[in-house]
Amino acid sequence: MEDPDPHIHKTDTICAIATPPGVGGIGVIRVSGPLCNAIARQVTGGSLQPRRAHFAQFLDDQGDTLDTGIAIRFIAPASFTGEDVLELQGHGGPQILQMLMARVLALGARPARPGEFSERAFLNNKMDLVQAEAIADLIESGTEASARAARRSMEGVFSDQVNKLQQELINLRVFVEAAMDFPDEEIDFLADSDVLERLDGASKQLQTLLSQAHHGQLLRDGINITITGLPNAGKSSLLNALAGRDSAIVTEIPGTTRDVLREHISLDGLPAHIADTAGIRESADQLEAEGVRRARAALGSADLALLVIDSEKALGPQLALRSEVPQGTPCIEVHNKVDLTTGTARVDEAHLRVWVSAKTGQGLGRLTRLINNTVGASDGHEGNFSARTRHLDALQRTADHIAAGHQQLEQYNAPETLAEELRLAQKTLGEITGEYLPDDLLGAIFSSFCIGK
Repeated sequence: MEDPDPHIHKTDTICAIATPPGVGGIGVIRVSGPLCNAIARQVTGGSLQPRRAHFAQFLDDQGDTLDTGIAIRFIAPASFTGEDVLELQGHGGPQILQMLMARVLALGARPARPGEFSERAFLNNKMDLVQAEAIADLIESGTEASARAARRSMEGVFSDQVNKLQQELINLRVFVEAAMDFPDEEIDFLADSDVLERLDGASKQLQTLLSQAHHGQLLRDGINITITGLPNAGKSSLLNALAGRDSAIVTEIPGTTRDVLREHISLDGLPAHIADTAGIRESADQLEAEGVRRARAALGSADLALLVIDSEKALGPQLALRSEVPQGTPCIEVHNKVDLTTGTARVDEAHLRVWVSAKTGQGLGRLTRLINNTVGASDGHEGNFSARTRHLDALQRTADHIAAGHQQLEQYNAPETLAEELRLAQKTLGEITGEYLPDDLLGAIFSSFCIGK
């Protein structure tokens, strides 16, 4: 694939501090490119055997010691980037690392761009684009489940399924185009071949992959949940109960919450971004009215709404707030304060209703499971992998091409159009792994990585 960035020169040697900013026991500087061996000699004062850890003094240009630590050299192509790589592991003080970084830069390296090490690994065929993205996903994972999913993508679980489906489409396309090249054989695609059956099989494979990718995208990005309801229904108490700490102020005074309070938590492995909002009602209080406006705005961007209902009060006015939830956004009725009524904690999954006590914790486990089931993030899928929105988009466009080809063949007996739709489907799948990719997208993907990775 052609280098997407004309500013990248494969002869460049790049370097970056690969550990987070701040004070730590160890700080790592990573170097990649043809100058690694020369830099290693100048910095350590000697030669380094490949793939062996060497305890060394790190020297400045006068031969004075900047720091002491571990130096490791990797020889191309047996390295992360596929190029010569040098790692200098010193003490984790910011000033020490900056001094060592300046020394490496003075020896001919240049600062790496965000994600440039992973980008070079991709361009040098050390990994495909899904695996490269999974590195960033693993670093940024906020739950155990999302970390495991990212690890599986790094190991090629997602890529293998994409490649398998792509090969099936290639085989089918070859069959169709070969038959078109030999019209004397008078092949009847509908009567004398299993093309439609194979198309159906590919479509089923794709739908399974889409479902798994959707789950992987939820594990990576999480879900935006907005808690809504009338004042004093127990919205802030529910947020505190789900978060496991007193994040929101709870009082018996209606209208305590004036702004949108956000928490990032894990719901049985599902990352959730939860917004507690002001109780929705008409108010002459300017501050409360602004809080209500922000509450409605939070509902507009929610993936899921939790409508908190006070079980001690009349249902009618509270259920009327369902009209505030945008059409198409799932809404779970959370009937709160069952500890103060004769009700019990229970769930009505068919109608998205659950009865809980935010104060005592009764029913919260049922609520968590209902949330996961509602957004399609239930547990029990060991084969899950991390995925991104762009992956789901490509898979859906692939499904559209397969469906269009199926229709053209079944309704119009048009193998030429089918072959073209299969070609487009194959190319669209290739966007996922980076086999086919718009030039501007590659830079956008890797620019979101941290520097040093």
